[in-house]
Amino acid sequence: MRAVIQRVARASVTIHGEETAAIQNGLLILLGVTHGDGEKEADYLAAKCAGLRIFRDSEDKMNLSVADTGGEVIVVSQFTLYADCRKGKRPAFVDAARPETAIPLYERFVEKLRETGLKVGTGRFGADMQVSLLNDGPVTILMDTDEMMKKQERQ
Repeated sequence: MRAVIQRVARASVTIHGEETAAIQNGLLILLGVTHGDGEKEADYLAAKCAGLRIFRDSEDKMNLSVADTGGEVIVVSQFTLYADCRKGKRPAFVDAARPETAIPLYERFVEKLRETGLKVGTGRFGADMQVSLLNDGPVTILMDTDEMMKKQERQ
């Protein structure tokens, strides 16, 4: 799984002119699922995102998590995180998991975030969405479970 985590002052998702999620001060997470991902990856990545200390403390250091600040989260499915741009000029998306695999893992990721006590809004899987955000910092973090979990196993 891949996630692009952005610390935001505000963010929203609109589908067909209807705002489906909106937050102030929190995280916008773009989430991609690939072949071979499972519940282990979803659980691991959700815990990492929930605990990620990228919010400022009283000394202006990135030392607080979204939960510590009372922030909220929006999660948007993003199969394009698995775009393969090595050949030609048109990306291939063969590394993105099919919906029958990706949807349950996306939903599990969202549920695991909610289980931590976070308020989590979402887009709609497969919908044409307009995502609006004001990046705070800017702070943008890329996480990839393949890389992270392999490094952890080696240690």
